[in-house]
Amino acid sequence: MMNITLEKAEKAIVAAKQKSTAIDTKMNIAVVDAGANLVAFSRMDGAWLGSLDISIKKAKTARYFDMNTGLIGELSQPGGSLYNIEHSNNGLITFPGGVPIKNAQGEIIGAIGVSGSTVENDHTVAEAGASAI
Repeated sequence: MMNITLEKAEKAIVAAKQKSTAIDTKMNIAVVDAGANLVAFSRMDGAWLGSLDISIKKAKTARYFDMNTGLIGELSQPGGSLYNIEHSNNGLITFPGGVPIKNAQGEIIGAIGVSGSTVENDHTVAEAGASAI
């Protein structure tokens, strides 16, 4: 199994921080490897403390299910096929801001989770980080 390296995880964080600064937000940014283990983390000055845990869980959730966390959220609404999934795996986050990270061959090598603003901004910043790899 391919895994994200620390160098690439840090590159994703730099890109995410640049995007966060560009849209005037302060974010917590977490990158996990293919096994959903934390590889790198950054909390921008002034970012919400409560979003620290959320960013890590978004990254793990994106890797556990190899999809954007916003999509899992859509599937986990009442009556949905994944209703109540957020209670599994010691807690998942099922709103936008978690994105799988792929290598040049399209293989998932990890995921990035971002939290600290609106879910739309969280997703935009996570996409920027994932796209940098």
